[in-house]
Amino acid sequence: MRIGIDFDNTIADYDRVFPMAAVEMGLLSGSAANSKAAVRAILRNRDGGEIDWQRLQGQVYGQYMSNAELIEGVGAFLLTAKASGSNVQIVSHKTKYGHFDTAEIDLHEAARSWMSTSGFFEANRFGISPDAISFLPTRAEKVNRILQLNLDVFIDDLPEVFSEPGFPSATRKLLFTNGKSIPKGPFEQISDWTGLEKTVFCRRI
Repeated sequence: MRIGIDFDNTIADYDRVFPMAAVEMGLLSGSAANSKAAVRAILRNRDGGEIDWQRLQGQVYGQYMSNAELIEGVGAFLLTAKASGSNVQIVSHKTKYGHFDTAEIDLHEAARSWMSTSGFFEANRFGISPDAISFLPTRAEKVNRILQLNLDVFIDDLPEVFSEPGFPSATRKLLFTNGKSIPKGPFEQISDWTGLEKTVFCRRI
């Protein structure tokens, strides 16, 4: 089986990173927010907030990337994929540099470093090939890469990806909702990674 997985907010969790980075950058006080969604809502609802939000994203995915956490259940899923002989490809819409990042930290290398530290490329852990990682600068290019890889399944946290023109109809679309309420669309909704593992590998968990 050829399995494709998005990266940001599908594999890597930034819920603790966004509040920490926002405080250290002087964008919020220490008690203002405790999640990515809360930080985004606060910043976007004030004057100049959209620019602040973009600046913050650039720092979180670069300078603060090492603080990201593996979303619960991802590890078990990847180990099951490895045991089944599945080919796992990580395909992400990610620019090379963050918005307004004067230091120009390479976001692709930051993500790869985090994956390396998290055991993605180790044969005795998840055993994913470094060549199986694709970072694309636009959503359209991401979808084209999914098409080129001829994937059986793709897992993403953004519904918009599955509605993007050209998304391959033969690829099974699994939306990772992480417990959020999402309107129905051209995809199957799965709340957590335990459910994704059960759905993809038809296992009783």
